Amino acid sequence: MNNSDSQTKILAQALYEIRLLLPAYLGSQNTGDIAVRKAAHLAYALHNDALAIIEGKTFDAQAAIERVRAVDRMFGDNFAERFGAHSPNEA
Repeated sequence: MNNSDSQTKILAQALYEIRLLLPAYLGSQNTGDIAVRKAAHLAYALHNDALAIIEGKTFDAQAAIERVRAVDRMFGDNFAERFGAHSPNEA
């Protein structure tokens, strides 16, 4: 495994672990800290993609960005624009 693959898998593992730590903050009616709720929803939106990377597979970047857009709609944020900057289809 080259250094870039290792780095990618380490970051994917971190995202996957964050998803496992924050399920109590999911849901539109949750009254927890807003930053933690946003983190929980972002991690939930992308955890299957992170798992794909951990397992040496790929994922559909456009579909992942669409899931981030759903988080944006929920919170009135603009995460998808920043994520889209890393996708050739969004540039």
